[in-house]
Amino acid sequence: MMAAGAVFDQLAPTYDATWTNSARGRAQRNTVWREIQGLLRAGDHVLDLGCGTGEDALYLDSHGVRVHAIDASPEMVRTAEARGVNARVLRIEDLGQLEGSYDGAISNFGALNCVADFPAVGATLGRLLHPGGWLAICLMPRLCWSEILRFEFRRWQRQAAWRGIHIYYPSARQLGRALPGFVLVRRRSIAWGDHCFFLFKRN
Repeated sequence: MMAAGAVFDQLAPTYDATWTNSARGRAQRNTVWREIQGLLRAGDHVLDLGCGTGEDALYLDSHGVRVHAIDASPEMVRTAEARGVNARVLRIEDLGQLEGSYDGAISNFGALNCVADFPAVGATLGRLLHPGGWLAICLMPRLCWSEILRFEFRRWQRQAAWRGIHIYYPSARQLGRALPGFVLVRRRSIAWGDHCFFLFKRN
């Protein structure tokens, strides 16, 4: 199996053209932005986990939010930095290397689907986010009606391979157990289950 960072290095040059700026990608990202818009306050410090080319970080920055973005792919980080994003190369699994306190965190479009040990990440997020902080997660669920209608069943497994990397599909219950210091505030399906959005609050 390949490291996720290496796979996304290969995707970085065309990622915005094929996903970010596609009609499907733009519609789904706008939905996520509407879900978090009321949480954004100028001066807040927010983590962007799996920042990709920096699209979400730039949106947060436009609301006066200070963003600390990380990604496992050096090429994704290079692109994000070129756009003015405060980004660094760091796997989500190595989040424990960070210090400080954050007002919120976002992980969009399946970055956390590449993480095997989500409980460890959840414990670290419990340390990094201060009480009352928010956590917005957008995951690929196992059940996706748009794929079922196309007779695509890759997601039906708890673990699958994509481009040579392991992809995990935690259930909502598993997600909740992995975030014991958080309360689920809102959940919604995006684009016929293409992604599932979860909003948590830190106790």
